[in-house]
Amino acid sequence: MTRIGTSDLDVRPLNLGGNVFGWTADEATSHAVLDAFVEGGGDFIDTADVYSAWSDGGAGISETIIGTWLAKSGKRDQVVIATKVCSKEDRKGLAADNIVKAVDESLQRLQTDRIDLYWAHRDDQSVELAETLGAFDALVTAGKVRAIGASNYTGARLTEALETSRREGFASYAAVQNHYNLVERAEYEQDALPVAEANGLASLPYYSLASGFLTGKYRPGRLAESQRQAGAAKYLDDPRGPKVLEALDSVAAAHGVQVASVALAWLRQQPTVVAPIASARTVEQLAPLLASMDLELSGEELATLDAASR
Repeated sequence: MTRIGTSDLDVRPLNLGGNVFGWTADEATSHAVLDAFVEGGGDFIDTADVYSAWSDGGAGISETIIGTWLAKSGKRDQVVIATKVCSKEDRKGLAADNIVKAVDESLQRLQTDRIDLYWAHRDDQSVELAETLGAFDALVTAGKVRAIGASNYTGARLTEALETSRREGFASYAAVQNHYNLVERAEYEQDALPVAEANGLASLPYYSLASGFLTGKYRPGRLAESQRQAGAAKYLDDPRGPKVLEALDSVAAAHGVQVASVALAWLRQQPTVVAPIASARTVEQLAPLLASMDLELSGEELATLDAASR
């Protein structure tokens, strides 16, 4: 088990992304994935109130599906649930009143009495940080939320938020959730990572598999059909893309695992990273994700991947 930054939350080193629930995975399939995830040793689930606004189910469907699974499975105490506020069309922004309404709506959809990790989905510079953090602090005090995190914050704004919490005596962000993976490194490593590291925050990166590119199913001349094809295919036009795949293939072959397992293990072994976020729309797609939790890469293997990705 690994501690999430400065919180009291302990998790296994994989965060199951709920963005596919109600979008590319229907309710029955989503429940099967969740069952298999827990049975395979996972205990950390990530969603947001806006997931999946782009699907037929609309915003809130991911939370709703997770909620029906929690009610049916009775596994609420076996998992850590993270969700977010700020991006849902009728709950945009981080004003205190909006946060108070949004959290109750998320709790209702999730069919639970608490959210373990509540994220500011993105920075809202139209609202004073003291107002946002004061609202989060009240939720922590009330027991509706156990810990809070900042997603898509720059290093400067993260520093300002932490200083605000210290000055006002509010609950502080314990974790950061930004875009970070083997082919998207510079922005996080040069900006938010030093702040997270200096303040003991955990990183729970999203797009850990680069929209599926780091699963190895997208290759020159061979593009798998999927909702994320365009997002993944762009990495083939980057000179680093094929080099990263070649390095991943080599390391994966040495361990007898799939490429996705290696990509997630590399990310998990980076400074500040506790549990990369990755989603599975079928039970079969879960296997390499779960395998990553116990895969330890050698210093030489980490260096090989590091060199290919720079």
